[in-house]
Amino acid sequence: MSQSALIVAKFGGTSVADYEAMNRSADIVLSRSDVKVVVLSASAGVTNLLVSLAEGQPDDQRQLLLKNLSQIQYAIADRLRSAAVIRTEIERIIENVALLAAKATHSPGAELTDEMVSHGELLSTLLFTEILRERNVPAQWFDIRKVMKTNNNFGRAEPDIARLAELSRSLLTPLVRDSLVITQGFIGCEDNGLTTTLGRGGSDYTAALLGEALQARRIDIWTDVPGIYTTDPRIVPEAVRIDEITFEEAAEMATFGAKVLHPATLIPAVRNDIPVFVGSSKAPEAGGTLVDNQTRHQPLFRAVTLRRNQTLLTLHSLNMLHARGFLAEVFAILARHNISVDLITTSEVSVALTLDTTGSTSSKGSLLTQGLLTELSSLCRVEVEENLSLVALIGNHLAEATGMGKEVFGVLDPFSLRLICYGASSHNLCFMIPADEAEDVVRTLHKHLFG
Repeated sequence: MSQSALIVAKFGGTSVADYEAMNRSADIVLSRSDVKVVVLSASAGVTNLLVSLAEGQPDDQRQLLLKNLSQIQYAIADRLRSAAVIRTEIERIIENVALLAAKATHSPGAELTDEMVSHGELLSTLLFTEILRERNVPAQWFDIRKVMKTNNNFGRAEPDIARLAELSRSLLTPLVRDSLVITQGFIGCEDNGLTTTLGRGGSDYTAALLGEALQARRIDIWTDVPGIYTTDPRIVPEAVRIDEITFEEAAEMATFGAKVLHPATLIPAVRNDIPVFVGSSKAPEAGGTLVDNQTRHQPLFRAVTLRRNQTLLTLHSLNMLHARGFLAEVFAILARHNISVDLITTSEVSVALTLDTTGSTSSKGSLLTQGLLTELSSLCRVEVEENLSLVALIGNHLAEATGMGKEVFGVLDPFSLRLICYGASSHNLCFMIPADEAEDVVRTLHKHLFG
């Protein structure tokens, strides 16, 4: 098989949640001879357990979390023919988790968290590789940290693309000629050998990066829903699947809340024009969504997305009036605290912005630290508004469409909009609303625009 023909397939947590799920995923892999690299997330629920342990827990709670972790993984291992051998491996990994969990009670931190949560992917890939071997498949377990070199921004590490390509050619390319490679999503390694993570949802990104490095023909993302929908079907059961969607549309959907794809996933695919297929491992026969450079139809309105847990920061200062440099100072302060701005609107004497909170491995805490607020307060009056949600309307050539504002905002009269961003992109119109109105807004917009 030529190198350009290979497919990189990624399976999410629900697709490797238990023995039955892993076997369904194995069926999918073995039914597609071009799949030569498989990227796995941790089994469903495992990453959350590990994050909790990394935050430091009292002894009784720590033991309960370790017990839950063991039960998830042993329930799979005990179904294998070589259960005793695999149990020994799992015990070794969980013992290491226990040591880290004990350490976290008195010295938690980002480095420890990344080391801790990486064990979820190590466990799932170990078990999945054994399932394939029991089917007489030449499956090769591969430690992704050998090729996924990153910086040391623990929790949201950035990969070194050039080194990944070079190391993949030397270490992975020879393996895929003769075996099926099983490796971990989400994790990497910095120059001192410490484990890093690419952020929550980073397994998709791993698959896309490997697809780029190996010049894959396609990247398959297998999850628990058969494709990308016009909105979240859990909110609007009438939502319909989008069979074809462009990279730009899908990237906007992912960025503004669609959970099917990690927001950064598509960047390597776009760079190299690699199609991305999204399907359900529970129902592979149901088809899915193909994300590509071009589609046969690009409608004005494509989808409605929702992103919860948003914070609106409004900065007021009379010094803004006809002054230069105010925004530069604000952005310098945010940069010092390693924070990027998501949305922004300005007036003569105030600026309203939301903060990009996607991708952290921490399950609690806020980007609005006291240090950040103190620095901003020395520059201007700071107003913080929480319990908001962001609704985004995704489409094509929105900024050029006549009458579009009336069509959208006319049905939103009963709701209170806190911030509107429109015109910066021809692919989205988004606005902030109180969290308790979010789902009603999504339902109203979807019914009006999609029938």
